[in-house]
Amino acid sequence: MRCRALLVAPLIAALALPGLANAHPKLVSSSPAADAAVAKPTRLTLTFSENLVGPLSGAELVMTGMPGMASHAPMPIKGFTNSTKGSVLTVTLPRALPAGNYLLKWHAVAADQHRIEGQYKFTVR
Repeated sequence: MRCRALLVAPLIAALALPGLANAHPKLVSSSPAADAAVAKPTRLTLTFSENLVGPLSGAELVMTGMPGMASHAPMPIKGFTNSTKGSVLTVTLPRALPAGNYLLKWHAVAADQHRIEGQYKFTVR
């Protein structure tokens, strides 16, 4: 009987692991939303399914297109701050974004300490 328990315990643990792997935070909503066209934002917010670890979560912002410039090279946006409060990651810009196309790349870490990443595009009109 004891030998059988030793064989069954690893099987039970292996079956439980897929459930633990799905416990990563997920992006629930964002402002601006993916593929949205907005008027000159000064703040971007990302809301996740779990509370975040602030120092390990953040974002990068790149302008990928500018009106009237077909061959515009991607231009990283600098000077903004990332902050977290609970499950919300906020990107605060020093001034409103000018008209153009943007790519927001984000990374988030919750209590499970696994880093997840994502990105989406939006347009400022």
